Amino acid sequence: MAAAPVDVRRPTPKFVAALSRTSSAFLFFSVVVVGLFSSARWITSYTLQASPPATAAIPAAVAATTRAGVPAATPRPTYSISCSAPPHPPLNLSGGGGARTPQTSQTLALALSSSSSCRSSPDPANASASVSASNSSSCPSYFRFIHEDLRPWRDAGGITRAMLARARVTASFRLLVLGGRAFVQRFLPAFQTRDLFTIWGVLQLLRRYPGRVPDLDLMFDCADWPVVRTHLYRGKHAAFMPPLFSYCGDDKTLDIVFPDWSFWGWPEINIKPWDALRQDLKDGNNRVKWLDREPYAYWKGNPAVAVTRQELVNCNVSTTKDWNARIYKQDWFRESKAGYKDSNLGSQCMHRYKIYIEGSAWSVSQKYILACDSMTLLVTPRYYDFFSRSLMPIQHYWPVHNDNKCDSIKYAVDWGNSHKQLAQRIGKKASDFIEEDVNMDRVYDYMLHLLTEYAKLLRFRPIKPPEAVEICPDSLACQAEGLEKKFLMESMVKSARDAGHESGIPGCNSRLLRCHWCQFFLPSTTTNREKSTEEKGGFVSTLEGQFL
Repeated sequence: MAAAPVDVRRPTPKFVAALSRTSSAFLFFSVVVVGLFSSARWITSYTLQASPPATAAIPAAVAATTRAGVPAATPRPTYSISCSAPPHPPLNLSGGGGARTPQTSQTLALALSSSSSCRSSPDPANASASVSASNSSSCPSYFRFIHEDLRPWRDAGGITRAMLARARVTASFRLLVLGGRAFVQRFLPAFQTRDLFTIWGVLQLLRRYPGRVPDLDLMFDCADWPVVRTHLYRGKHAAFMPPLFSYCGDDKTLDIVFPDWSFWGWPEINIKPWDALRQDLKDGNNRVKWLDREPYAYWKGNPAVAVTRQELVNCNVSTTKDWNARIYKQDWFRESKAGYKDSNLGSQCMHRYKIYIEGSAWSVSQKYILACDSMTLLVTPRYYDFFSRSLMPIQHYWPVHNDNKCDSIKYAVDWGNSHKQLAQRIGKKASDFIEEDVNMDRVYDYMLHLLTEYAKLLRFRPIKPPEAVEICPDSLACQAEGLEKKFLMESMVKSARDAGHESGIPGCNSRLLRCHWCQFFLPSTTTNREKSTEEKGGFVSTLEGQFL
């Protein structure tokens, strides 16, 4: 039987037209999908390549991205200390044949007299390639005073070599940064290890932000007091105004304020580097709740250094009068013999109130007192350090009148014990300020911005003088011994960071830092102190009235 023929029909004209339209639509759709996919890849590629990177970290991050789009973990560049030889024998710095403890740093003297060379610094681009920026995004209010401190030289048209030479009269040392390397010329040995730990701090800044610190030439005074008198450099005399870095300033001087040495440690009195000490203070805060603390104002220190402190001793409790103050004299010589058992700052957060009072000038104790959660009773200060100008009365501390200390302290404690929640809030606001705005991240950021803005004002190219010696972390740490070496190593920057912002400070920019309304809160170095005191007094009275 023959097979049945297959019915193969020719497609009708309508079917052909429909099939043609369907194929065209499918082809168009396919082209669009492929085009979108290709365009997305092209746009992404173009964006990564064409967008100006904020730092050198971007290309490295892109190159390290896996196919799944997850950045590969790359280790941060780390630093270490390498000592090729034992420390040199101690120098005789006692000025005679006595056996007393030297009052100046032998470590710095040995490093400056040593022939050891410094290792080359890491390449700035490579060092910052895999690092991240600071965690916080806010800009501390005290950063604005950088521009206020430098304003006199900006108004004078910049800093000349002649101006810098005049700063040498009282300077302890000269510091140059050239191509990321530090050079030091020592003029006068500073008291104890102030110059050593100040220079160490700058060396850590160079490590933390490699390639970010510009070439510069500066003079630094390690004494307690500011010395550049404003009234001597007005008018035509501004051309001779010396740019001198110091630890503090006041309203009658022009010293450029810089973080003090104790942020990296104070071995002579066993005060740890700031990172470790902040943790001790935090632990001390958690040890005793505010309401369970002694309901008095506490102060412990050396009253012999200033008349105002000797007056404070008169406010101590006696058989005839209780001013709500508990005052203790600190004998550092005896403490050193006893192993500093009774001077642990982390164990001094036991009272609801703590008193801050200046010594011969400003005191490094201010940050320790503010960090304690206790309401700070701040005796009217004359001096300021780099961060204290942003402290606000009633918000961060309770102001105490310098000419009527005892009555003022008693009133403050009585008020706080009657308004416990408000007093506790003031203490907590101060400790939060220290924790968030005066941590080492912020200290280094402040240093970076200050030195950057200072370098912009130089009207000459910094050149190493023949007397200057290159200093690096190895050359200092390898000569140190005992607590000096311990604190140097503990405060050493272990890896590089990336500032990655226009101003070098996360959350800050030039416009914000140059704002002038902040001068309302604290007078500039050229405004009248009495006028500002009256304004702040009215401000305090208003807030106090609201609380009561």
